Amino acid sequence: MGDGGSDTGEDPMLDSLICVAGSSIKKSGFIASHSTDERERRVIFVNAGGEELRRQGHSEIEVEADRFFQGGDVLRTDEEVADGGDLPSIYQSARYGNFCYEFRDLPPGDYSVDLHFAEIVYTNGPRGMRVFNVFIQDEKAVSELDVYSIVGANRALQVMNIPVSAGKDGVVSVNFQGVVGSPTVSGICIKQGAPELQLVSSGRDGKSLLCDNCFAPVKLTAAENKAARMSFTAKYEREIRELKAQCQMKQDECYEAWMSLTAANQELEKVRAELDVKFFQNFTLGQAMEKETEKMAKISSKYEHDRRLWVAAIDELERKMKAIKSEHSQLSFEAHQCANSIPGLNQMVTAVQSLVGQYDDLKMKFNEEQERRKKLYNQLLESKGNIRVFCRCRPLNMEEASSRPQTVVEFTDAKDGDLGVLMNGSNKKIYKFDRVYTPKDDQCDVFEDASPVATSVLDGYNVCIFAYGQTGTGKTFTMEGTEQNRGVNYRTLELLFKIAEDRKKTISYDISVSVLEVYNEQVRDLLASSPPAKRLEIKQVSEGVNHVPGVVDMKVENVDEVWNILQTGSNARAVGSNNVNGHSSRSHCMICTVVRAKNLVTGECTRSKLWLVDLAGSERLAKTDVQGERLKEAQSINKSLSALGDVISALATKSSHIPYSLATCMLLISSIGFRNSKLTHLLQDSLGGDSKTLMFVQISPSEHDLGETVSSLNFATRVRGVELGPAKKQSDTTEIQKLKLMLCQLKCKDDTIRKLEENVQALEGKTKSKEQFSKSQQDKIIDLENQVELKAELCGHLEKRLSQVYEKMQRKEEACYSFQQKVISFIILATFQRS
Repeated sequence: MGDGGSDTGEDPMLDSLICVAGSSIKKSGFIASHSTDERERRVIFVNAGGEELRRQGHSEIEVEADRFFQGGDVLRTDEEVADGGDLPSIYQSARYGNFCYEFRDLPPGDYSVDLHFAEIVYTNGPRGMRVFNVFIQDEKAVSELDVYSIVGANRALQVMNIPVSAGKDGVVSVNFQGVVGSPTVSGICIKQGAPELQLVSSGRDGKSLLCDNCFAPVKLTAAENKAARMSFTAKYEREIRELKAQCQMKQDECYEAWMSLTAANQELEKVRAELDVKFFQNFTLGQAMEKETEKMAKISSKYEHDRRLWVAAIDELERKMKAIKSEHSQLSFEAHQCANSIPGLNQMVTAVQSLVGQYDDLKMKFNEEQERRKKLYNQLLESKGNIRVFCRCRPLNMEEASSRPQTVVEFTDAKDGDLGVLMNGSNKKIYKFDRVYTPKDDQCDVFEDASPVATSVLDGYNVCIFAYGQTGTGKTFTMEGTEQNRGVNYRTLELLFKIAEDRKKTISYDISVSVLEVYNEQVRDLLASSPPAKRLEIKQVSEGVNHVPGVVDMKVENVDEVWNILQTGSNARAVGSNNVNGHSSRSHCMICTVVRAKNLVTGECTRSKLWLVDLAGSERLAKTDVQGERLKEAQSINKSLSALGDVISALATKSSHIPYSLATCMLLISSIGFRNSKLTHLLQDSLGGDSKTLMFVQISPSEHDLGETVSSLNFATRVRGVELGPAKKQSDTTEIQKLKLMLCQLKCKDDTIRKLEENVQALEGKTKSKEQFSKSQQDKIIDLENQVELKAELCGHLEKRLSQVYEKMQRKEEACYSFQQKVISFIILATFQRS
């Protein structure tokens, strides 16, 4: 059709892609034709995915912007497309995806379609990334087209002259369907009329011609076929005669060249054979030289390495010899000093032995004195009364201070243990206690007086400290306190750990803590993570010793663990509210501390208990006005407090009618008495006998609480029972002071003597080891000197051998150089003779 030269040689692979006769594939872009008929035939030329294009010149070209499409997306590239023809820009854009084109309003008739393609996405391949089919008027025109496999990336490709007919509806549809990947198209041109056939050459069978555009065979008549055959025959005969003449001339030239080449090859073969022999000899000599060179390099490197090692070893040995000589002289000097000090050391050993005997004697006397001190201290506490009662009055709270009530408590003689209470106006009643604390006294003052009783547990005595009083008077504050202002519980355990640390050289202590509460006459474990399957009961292990099986007993090592346990128990305690206190404890909280002690000197073992009890608030039912569950709680509290008052009153008055027995013969009577309440049953082994009991009675200074205050003071007076003698302070005796002084001196002398003995033994051992080490080093030095001499001789032999090898290598290098000169001269001579 005149669109320029086409690259459309017969290719079976390309032929398999075309499904419609008369169409062809061209491996280049669009080239405009100068023919007016060709321009007039173009009906529509669409730039797929691009804008409108217009070219002026010898052949005017108008390309419309992309339209008539349905679906698909647009691709564009700025890279240059090779073989783009007159319109390379149409191949820089494309429509891709699932799409089709419908050209409408065309006059009915025959048309031909040209499709323009270029691979502008998969520029690096590989083949098979984009394969698709083309359907025109629902008939397959192109099958499994892969642009990249035909022309590669960024190169133009045309499928030309696909015949198509438009019906009465005037529609021509072009549909693209992907086989692998998404189909693309860069341009579509629709031309009017069927494709023209031009005869340019004969077909394979010699009986037909091919179309210039599509190379399809064209049938001819017999006359036309004969004329065309005669024309082609004459043309080819003329060309054959010319080629035969040229062939004869070339044959003559080739024969002459062959003869000359044969002679040159024979001479060359001779030179090559000689050269191969010389080359082999040179190669053999070169290999021998390389081996000798490598051997020399290894020997030289090894010699240099050994020389550096031996120099470093000799320097190190000289340094060690100097250090050994210095240490030897120092050890000799120290040995002489030790030998001179041996007589004095013998005297010192004798003195030490006598001091050790005195120390053992004094140690025995000291232990006896400690036992006497404990007995005297216990007698001192018993002289004050095994049951002691301290009274503490809380300050007015904010609500009471705002209403300005009258204070009914006087502290004029508080230092003497006297407390005055105004009864109905001017009438005043005096109560006598072991200690009275005013609202201004703090937690430290309270614990200072309670600590002597509490620390008796470390000496093997059972101790019970409890707080009693109406609700809201500060019992829990006195016993527990806060994290910033600790109470009796924490301070007591902190002091126990401090004393245990001071006595750890003579006595070992194991301390464990459990936290219980008595609520409605039931024992509850406040440290248990979950309620027990059975109700906790009190069991008697031995006479006067009670135990609660199943209770959590936590071993503690420091005060931090103690505080965590106390906080856990306090948080689990039962509380409630009434008319008197909005946050009232409704149970007796009991902290049991068990101390197991072992005297490391005498082997004596003790097991004692310390009960720290925060009793529930005593209250009159008429004032609290409680009902239901709170009424039951109050009745249980008052019952247990009444039972506790009976027990303590009997102990304080030294009565023989104690609710539980202190002797085996009264076991039956005691079992009836202390079982009246869970509270007294638990405290059985810590009340009476050799146990220490301390009671804090808490009162309120407000006149609104006068009735409860008087009731609590009467209970405390009942507990105190009798007037107790004044407290007396006792000091250490003169003999104890002397023994302590002598013990300190003996300890100092014992430490000094032990250190001297250790120093002497260390010096003797060090001297022996140094002498042995010196002898071994001298032997090593002698061996090393011998080895150095041998190495020096070996180095001399190696140097001689190296010089010999070096001379031999020089001779071989001279021989190789002369041989190379001969080879070069021979090659030059052979070349000159051949030329």
